[in-house]
Amino acid sequence: MKIKTKLTFGVGLLFCLIILLAGISTWYINDLRRDTKNILTTNYNTLEYSRNMLFALDEMNTDGEAISVFEANLIKQLKNETEIGESDVTLQISKLFSDLKRNTGSDSLKVLIQNDIDILMKLNMNAIVQKSRIANNAAENAIVWIIVTGALCFLIAFVLLIKLPGSIVNPILQLTESIKQIANQNYSQRINLERHDEYRDLARSFNVMAEKLEEYSNSKLEKILKEKKRVETLINKMHDPVIGLNENKIIIFINDEALKITGLSRSEVLNKPVQDIAVTNDLMRALIVDLINPSIKKDEAPLKIFSDDKESYFEKEIINIEINKTGENVTELIGYVILLKNITIFKELDSAKTNFIATISHELKTPISSIKMSTQLLEHSETGSLNDEQRQLIEGIKEDSARLLQITGELLNMSQVETGNIQLNIQSTDPGIIVRYAIDTTKLQAEQKKIKLQMDVEPDIPNIVADVEKTAWVLINFLTNAIRYSIEDSEIIVSLRKEDKGALFSVKDFGKGIDSRYKKKIFERYFQIPGSLKSGSGLGLAISKEFIETQGGTIGVESEPGMGSTFFFIVPYSKI
Repeated sequence: MKIKTKLTFGVGLLFCLIILLAGISTWYINDLRRDTKNILTTNYNTLEYSRNMLFALDEMNTDGEAISVFEANLIKQLKNETEIGESDVTLQISKLFSDLKRNTGSDSLKVLIQNDIDILMKLNMNAIVQKSRIANNAAENAIVWIIVTGALCFLIAFVLLIKLPGSIVNPILQLTESIKQIANQNYSQRINLERHDEYRDLARSFNVMAEKLEEYSNSKLEKILKEKKRVETLINKMHDPVIGLNENKIIIFINDEALKITGLSRSEVLNKPVQDIAVTNDLMRALIVDLINPSIKKDEAPLKIFSDDKESYFEKEIINIEINKTGENVTELIGYVILLKNITIFKELDSAKTNFIATISHELKTPISSIKMSTQLLEHSETGSLNDEQRQLIEGIKEDSARLLQITGELLNMSQVETGNIQLNIQSTDPGIIVRYAIDTTKLQAEQKKIKLQMDVEPDIPNIVADVEKTAWVLINFLTNAIRYSIEDSEIIVSLRKEDKGALFSVKDFGKGIDSRYKKKIFERYFQIPGSLKSGSGLGLAISKEFIETQGGTIGVESEPGMGSTFFFIVPYSKI
């Protein structure tokens, strides 16, 4: 039977029984009301009239109005004759009353009338008893029928309450659980419902869907396994170490290169929490330190690992693997991939380049110095007089020689920076001495462009801990750049101020300034601002940054286009 039919039949039957119960109750109540009204309107009224006539009959000798009262009640009784024999008795009373009115003193007539009134009252009393018995029987029948009908309603309602919710809900719960199993890719799930209703059709449709999903899953399984094998082979063939973790940081794959550098076997790491492995493996601990504790500042330096019987260098990259679930727009983190890029060959090439630059720069300084000395000798009068054209040529040779010496010096300093062989002579120094030395060194260069150097030194600045030569070199580099990019008849302000962290050296010019796009790149090696003079090597500011930061200081620039630039650095105070 269909669920709709069951619901219609059960609820309809209950509805019909309720209507039947209401009908029986209404009919019996109306019947009782009718019997009660009949007793009140007929028999009770007759008793009331008879009682009044008896009272009037007793008072006829003393009250002149008694006859009128008797006659009025007799007239009402004549209109209220309902019981068998009541009409004859009432008519007999009427005849006797007519005789009594002619002979009011006759006691015998009064006795006869009184006897007839008693008969009349007895008839109505018997009628009341009979009608009460009928009403009681009707009430008892009504109670029986109401109880029977109510019991049937209760029984049907109870059966519906027990059977109907379970009949509707249980298949839904079973279907819901089966859908959850299908969602978890358990395509072998089936629903078995021994029913003959809509749920059987729903279960049959669900089973067909699950069967098709299982068939589709099995048909794709071989392809999925093949693709999985392909990916695993590809990862193992990679020359860079690769480690895969799930969202709980459990290792789910690791290639041969990663096993080689960690010194572990595949069985020791697969399906194991990476934290547990890191406890006994220093390299694994270094690989996951910023993954386990993201608050730790990431170390950008390459990892130096002894691999293939030599020191190798690797750059670490941790990639978060996120997916969008089907039908959802929220991304979910499902794991991490730790990738180590082998940069050993680039490190070796960079070292070779640095050594080459250092060697060439060192070798070039000697001939350049000889050229510079030769030009100085040519300028002396003992070697002969020079015409104007020769002097111009010598000036050009001197400028080019000076530029070459500056570039070779910067290259040598850069090679020291790259190899980490910066030699610092740290000592406690008066920062004012460095400022005055830098200004004296660049004064002639500034005078040639008619630029005025302003010195603004705050008094009583404590000594700083610095390498005087390299710190002065940085300040001179700032001043040289400021002079180079300033227009004639302008000024440059060299300031020295007290700061909480140390002495603040700054050089402010009023040139064209630096675009905000290039502020972060200005201290990178070989970088030159597009459109600027190309007379430098692009190394001066990069070397300055290394010199200052190696001494524990900070360096930076503030600039706005058209407003000039302020290059500054801070060197820590001496603790002595």
